[in-house]
Amino acid sequence: MLKYFDNYLDSLTALSTGNLSANSQTLNDTLISVSGGSKQTIVLVNDNSTGNDQIIAAPGIDSVAALKGRTIAVEAGTVDHFLILLALQKAGLSGSDVTIKALPTADAAAAFKSGSVDAVGAFAPFTTTALERGGSKAIASSKDFPGAIPDHLVFGADFVAKHPKEVQAVVQTWFDTLTWIAANKDKAVAIMAKKAGVSAADYASYDAGTTIFSREQNLAAFATGTDSTHLDYEGGLIAQFLVDSGLAQAKPSLDGLLEPKFVQAVTS
Repeated sequence: MLKYFDNYLDSLTALSTGNLSANSQTLNDTLISVSGGSKQTIVLVNDNSTGNDQIIAAPGIDSVAALKGRTIAVEAGTVDHFLILLALQKAGLSGSDVTIKALPTADAAAAFKSGSVDAVGAFAPFTTTALERGGSKAIASSKDFPGAIPDHLVFGADFVAKHPKEVQAVVQTWFDTLTWIAANKDKAVAIMAKKAGVSAADYASYDAGTTIFSREQNLAAFATGTDSTHLDYEGGLIAQFLVDSGLAQAKPSLDGLLEPKFVQAVTS
């Protein structure tokens, strides 16, 4: 059974508490759950965010550095909070230089649109809502931090150990679905736009902001390496950043987190 969550944080909680067998979530959010004691296994790289996670600011705020002393709405502890901290660090600031207003992403975008906060961290399609505020613009995005926000299919580790055939079937279905989307692009966009609550044109505009991973890109990402195209390397950077930024009390371990065998066994 598939379950759609309007509130992303609720889906993270459901997996970490055992109320879901699997979830689509970022590497950052997976490592936060692992740092809290949840046993999870990444079996697939769905995509990398290459612009669809954005920091959108009010008129007159033209850079991340100009956020100092301002209020930013974001779903606390999730990937866009992480993006904000990355952007602040790059600008020579820290989380203590801004005020974070913790709201679910949909509410955060609405709060920004209404003018009650100075900036918002959000992902598509909620970026569309935020940008309806006159004069607003994205001052930073995941495009500025290549490899920092990969999205994954993540299972509870116990489920992977006990039900490998079912996990394999889900991973195979993902790639079969990508094949169908490629052959039925307009129909696929219409379906996904309806679910997201935006127009097909708006949904199509998100395309460049998400890089969907092929099987070959998955295999390369799971391989060990020394740059952010490799999950072990990026995972180590994120794990340390979570501690340094206060999002995690202890550095989460990558032991047993990455399992490429299901992607390796996919057939064309």
